[in-house]
Amino acid sequence: MNDTDSSTGTTSGSEHRLPDDVLIIVPMRNVVLFPELVLPISVGRPGSVAAVQEAVKSGRSLGLVLQREADVTDPGPDDLYSVGTMASILRYIVGEDGHSLICHGQSRFRILNYIDGYPFLLARVEHISPREIHDPEIEARLLTLRSQALEALQLLPQTPEELIRAVRAIDRPALLADTIAGYLDLTPDEKQEILELTDLRARMERVQQRLDYRVEVLRLSQKISQRTQESMSERQREAVLREQLRSIQQELGEGSEHDEELRALETRIDEADMPEEAESQARRELARLARMPEGAAEYTMARTYLDWLLELPWSSLDEEHIDITAARGILDADHYGLERIKKRILEHLAIHKLNPEGRSPILCFVGPPGVGKTSLGQSIARAMGRKFIRASLGGVHDEAEIRGHRRTYIGALPGNILQGLRKAGTRNPVFMLDEMDKLGAGIQGAPASAMLEVLDPEQNATFRDTYLGVPFDLSRVMFIATANVLDQIPGPLRDRMEVIELPGYTAEEKVEIARRYLIARQRQACGLDETRLTLTDAALYQLVTAYTREAGVRNLERLIGAVARHAAVRIAEGEMAALAVDTGDLATILGAPRFDNELAMRTSVPGVATGLAWTPVGGDILFIEASRAEGSGRLILTGQLGDVMKESAQTALSLIRARATELGLDARQLGQSDIHVHVPAGAIPKDGPSAGIAIHTALMSLLTGRCVHADLAMTGEITLRGLVLPVGGIKEKVLAAQRAGIHTVLLPARNRRDWEDIPEQAREQLTFHWVEHIEEVTRLALEEPDTADA
Repeated sequence: MNDTDSSTGTTSGSEHRLPDDVLIIVPMRNVVLFPELVLPISVGRPGSVAAVQEAVKSGRSLGLVLQREADVTDPGPDDLYSVGTMASILRYIVGEDGHSLICHGQSRFRILNYIDGYPFLLARVEHISPREIHDPEIEARLLTLRSQALEALQLLPQTPEELIRAVRAIDRPALLADTIAGYLDLTPDEKQEILELTDLRARMERVQQRLDYRVEVLRLSQKISQRTQESMSERQREAVLREQLRSIQQELGEGSEHDEELRALETRIDEADMPEEAESQARRELARLARMPEGAAEYTMARTYLDWLLELPWSSLDEEHIDITAARGILDADHYGLERIKKRILEHLAIHKLNPEGRSPILCFVGPPGVGKTSLGQSIARAMGRKFIRASLGGVHDEAEIRGHRRTYIGALPGNILQGLRKAGTRNPVFMLDEMDKLGAGIQGAPASAMLEVLDPEQNATFRDTYLGVPFDLSRVMFIATANVLDQIPGPLRDRMEVIELPGYTAEEKVEIARRYLIARQRQACGLDETRLTLTDAALYQLVTAYTREAGVRNLERLIGAVARHAAVRIAEGEMAALAVDTGDLATILGAPRFDNELAMRTSVPGVATGLAWTPVGGDILFIEASRAEGSGRLILTGQLGDVMKESAQTALSLIRARATELGLDARQLGQSDIHVHVPAGAIPKDGPSAGIAIHTALMSLLTGRCVHADLAMTGEITLRGLVLPVGGIKEKVLAAQRAGIHTVLLPARNRRDWEDIPEQAREQLTFHWVEHIEEVTRLALEEPDTADA
């Protein structure tokens, strides 16, 4: 690298200013710098030091030219090649070891003539401008050169990653050729030959020839090294290492304990009664474990995997004792009402008792929160004498949560299914998959798709968890799913389950549930007994109707808990020995009632009708308000209505306009009025076609000036012909009407098929009218016109 072997340096420079058209020349020994490359250089000869110092002082570039003979101490013009590289000085350092500088190559030049009279070489030069050529041949050579250079760098030991990235990033043919030539292991004369090639094609071809030779040498070198390493067979090497390990363990007193652990694992494999494939995998893993030292990184992973294989209940089955009479008693004791659901569960148990080997269907309980879906699963497990396991699927967005992670991941585990079975310790538990409709989906896959294999009786006998890698039989597991909304479960998954819908409770059923279960549970939670806290039936009924409005009983239980805590404070303070709560005490304990009967107030003016709506947490009542103002016949819709509900409103108005003469309305006045339809609770989005007849009734009430009956509600889809079409959620809507104090309900005639689903109490308390045409709705819903002034 050094241009001289002398360490003396002078600071003599020119006494007068150098001409502008000359270049300071520094002779180089065994070093060729290519344009756009950076290279550290050491100088020591007096002339070279003077040249560098003059360049630094005057801010000039240097001309670096290779010597023809490296052993010439004081080279003259005849001792140098005629082509060199112009370079700028990035850094100049004077130290104990001499003068060092870091140069950055700029461009090629050719020496025309030298100038005498200076303490260093000075010459007039001709700059060789680079010509970038872009044609298919050059592009092909560029790709070939880059590929060969990367291969050479990969074959070299300890190649800097920065150099590999730099070669990948070069997209200029000239720069790539110069970079490879600069870093390639060539002689100085070979590099000078490449530097003097000004034709780009010739230069790239010469660099490729040199690179081909170098790559072939590196390949042969690697093969020789591999052949040498493989001279000792793997088995001989393993035997030597194992013998050394055994000697070390004996010296440390660890060998016997490790061997004992391996023998214990082998005994567990013998006793696990695994299927053939699982047992073969376990023995292979045990053999791997025996070959590993305990301190190896993979030892813990292999041992954890083996533990999972051995702890799964491959053959453990709980003995069942199914007594249908006892099962009916358990279901009646745990749940009030739900007669149709209990009947289906008893049918399932009876069939399983008569045919234990048959494939049991997958039950899916669908209903609003708080109606007892999860507790039904626990009751089924008790009735069958099986263990109960529950896995919550709400928010699961990774397929690996169901199927397990690959063993290569840190902290990998089987999925929730096999984790639950390991916890149960048996192959035939009752397994509840809670919140099936809340499965998510993300970049890690769709968990709902992974559930298809789990819940398919035709496939789950060979369920393969990704972590285990061997099949596990899930056919004896009784799976029960729960969901709030059926529509959010994917169709293929829904098709594999038998859906059982749980309706909301009536007010009377809630009072009975509170009396039988909720009060006792809250008494126990607060440390009270029957003598210290009592609630009258009237107080319970007021809790149900005035303080809650829900399909289930969770909020009701919270309110009873608040009453129990109030009693506990009073009794603990010694203020009283017992508390009997009646209707007059609720306002003091819980505050003012949260719900009241606002039907009369909301429907006491024309243009207001009461509809029935379905929500994921049960049914609800919906008020439709309409008003008219002078305008251009526009229809204004507010209340966060969805597209389907907007279309229902447009259909209702179009039907009225088409029949205006028949209805006794002024069609011209109707065309000059803006109609505004609003559905209160504007912060809640609403959609669906079932409010069609309610919107039509509100518009008819507005336009005719006749009020809608205050105790009447309705649901149904409307067509432009005036037909009333069937809708869904009849059971939930009827129960919502009953809770809200409605007395009369208008339902589509084609929904008579849902009559059996309506609870008996609601059938007895409400009056039902089955309507087929909108004229029937208008006749039943609107009050008679006031004829006092006639």
